[in-house]
Amino acid sequence: MISQLTPILQEHDPDIQNIPLFATAPAFLETMKSTYYGGFEFVWDAVAALAVRVQKYTYYPVMALARFNLYILSWGFLLSPRARTKGKMWWTRPTEVLGISTYFFLYFYVLLWCNVPTWTSRAIFILASHLITMPLHVQITLSHWGTSTADLGPRESFAQRQLRTTMDVACPQWLDFIHGGLQFQAVHHLFPRVPRHNLRRLQALVKEFCAETEIEYMIHGFAAGNGVVLSRLQEVAEQAKMMAACQKHMAETGESGLN
Repeated sequence: MISQLTPILQEHDPDIQNIPLFATAPAFLETMKSTYYGGFEFVWDAVAALAVRVQKYTYYPVMALARFNLYILSWGFLLSPRARTKGKMWWTRPTEVLGISTYFFLYFYVLLWCNVPTWTSRAIFILASHLITMPLHVQITLSHWGTSTADLGPRESFAQRQLRTTMDVACPQWLDFIHGGLQFQAVHHLFPRVPRHNLRRLQALVKEFCAETEIEYMIHGFAAGNGVVLSRLQEVAEQAKMMAACQKHMAETGESGLN
């Protein structure tokens, strides 16, 4: 199978596990089990094949609604055994549950139910307030979807692996508040414990390190980064179309059609 021929990180990295809606590498064009989600099976079927073939065009509409998916993922994680903490950190899970519950109470009850009078107005308010967060979700995907997912094995150093599989987005300092620090994703992967307000200063050191070691540091402007991701989505979509055509030809003729 494709993933056996080309070992990649798709089984372990939740940031690129988006079947049936999106596939960012050819190895997703088959059913796979996620080690991150405890063996959950991402099924490659007719629905996934159709969705991936048009993923370049559904990318922005889906990103516009992605905040609703974050609600599902947040609660799914907090209610799962993976969120349980022991010892001195026992308080983190109940604190996060309390925080999200408070947000839901203030937003959906106090703000939406008590202060917006009609169902039509409530629907418009929900959509408007959630659609405006689309650039944040686009930013998250820019850092992961346009880069390599190949696993080069233990000979590749930690720094090389993180810089090869993650991309940063360049922006002026006064725009940092819009990107929320997510534009420094490669730097964050290298030093995950560094607080967000220090990432820009740390980025300068990473650039120096890459210049000295001749390791590529992928950084693009926001528009260029969108182009990289859209190109990757189109490339994988074309491979999905080719695979479907080959399967159809083999089913009809019994031949691979590769001669």
